[in-house]
Amino acid sequence: MDSITATSASLFDQGPLGQLVEMGGPVMIVLIAIAAIGVITFFYLMLFGAFYAPRFTRKLRYLVQQWQASPAQTSPEKIRADAGLLGRTNPLMHLLVNTMTASKCNPNISAVRETAVRDAQAALEPFEAPLKIIEVIAALAPLLGLLGTVMGMMEAFSAMAATDGRANASQLSGGIYEALTTTAAGLVVAIPFAALAAWIEFRLRRIHKTINSALVSVFNVLPGNEQAAQAEPATPVAEPRSNKAAETDRGYSVGDNQRLAHAAGCLDIKYAAAGT
Repeated sequence: MDSITATSASLFDQGPLGQLVEMGGPVMIVLIAIAAIGVITFFYLMLFGAFYAPRFTRKLRYLVQQWQASPAQTSPEKIRADAGLLGRTNPLMHLLVNTMTASKCNPNISAVRETAVRDAQAALEPFEAPLKIIEVIAALAPLLGLLGTVMGMMEAFSAMAATDGRANASQLSGGIYEALTTTAAGLVVAIPFAALAAWIEFRLRRIHKTINSALVSVFNVLPGNEQAAQAEPATPVAEPRSNKAAETDRGYSVGDNQRLAHAAGCLDIKYAAAGT
């Protein structure tokens, strides 16, 4: 154990990291730490996005086409039942299936639309925190580099003042060279992370546009019962306010995706009712 600790300490002291820390001082340690955090965050985001990012697959496109052709004959729950392991991790599949099922069962389309919007936002929330971390690193790294440069310049001029101005040009240029190292390191850290943040934000905007397009395609076609309700004027019936509110607020939740809960308002769904 002692030998391993001694070896790692010697590598840190004599390796490239040790040289950077020696040239840049404490600010360089902070830059190295935030660079490591940024790399870990980026790999986590890529791994999480590979499995849990909303994807508009071929089966979902076919489901939307069926819904547009005939909402009453579309069986969205069959898509979820036939989905594999990778398909069940797709939030867009649950979102479309839940929205279609709720639109067929719940006459309050506005409540279904509001729930779908909330669930679409919830599907993108896991990607917001990693993106924010990468953006903060891209903005913070140049400032840390500038701080290290200012501290190094202060140290160099302090050493020159201690010698009553007798420091030669080589000593002063060496101190300035070491001070500028932190600025270079800050830019090296900031530039790639700024590019990554822009690329991730672009990808999230495309995913958001895809989700909106899919939901618009669903809500542009009303189910048969809704079309009939619009074709024939409804006869006003006195109804207690509490029963109507309870019918509107009734919802369901999917067992493997609790975040995508919809106000279905029907009793024949094969999933557990919310709150049970």
